[in-house]
Amino acid sequence: MASMDISLKEMMAIDGSIGAAIVDYGSGMALGSLGGSKELDLQVAAAGNTEVMKAKLRTMESLGLKDGIEDILISLSSQYHLIRPITGRSGKGLFVYLALDRGRANLALARHQLRVIEEKLEV
Repeated sequence: MASMDISLKEMMAIDGSIGAAIVDYGSGMALGSLGGSKELDLQVAAAGNTEVMKAKLRTMESLGLKDGIEDILISLSSQYHLIRPITGRSGKGLFVYLALDRGRANLALARHQLRVIEEKLEV
C-alpha cells in the first residue's frame, strides 16, 4: 500500500503529467495535490471535477446502471484530464485526478499507470 504523498509523486512521474490531486467528492476539496500551474489551479480543478463525478453517478443511478466507473476522460485540445474513483475500502468517496499535456503523454499508458497507482493507494 502507498501513502497519498507517494501516490501523488508517482502520478507526477507519468510522462506528460502537469498536475495531480486526490479529491473528496463529498466536499470537492483536494486532500492532497502536486504540480499544477498558474493556468491549472488544482483546487479549482478538484471542485469542478467533483461536479463531473457527481453528475455521472447521478446519471448512472437514473439509468439504473449497476456498473462502476473505471475512469472518466476529458479530452481538451492541449490536455487530457483523467478522473478515477478510488476503489479501496479507505478510499470510498474519493477520486484521483491527473492532468496531462496531450503532446507529451501516452494516454493508454497513463491510464494503465494511474490504475496501478490507484489500486495501491491507502488513504
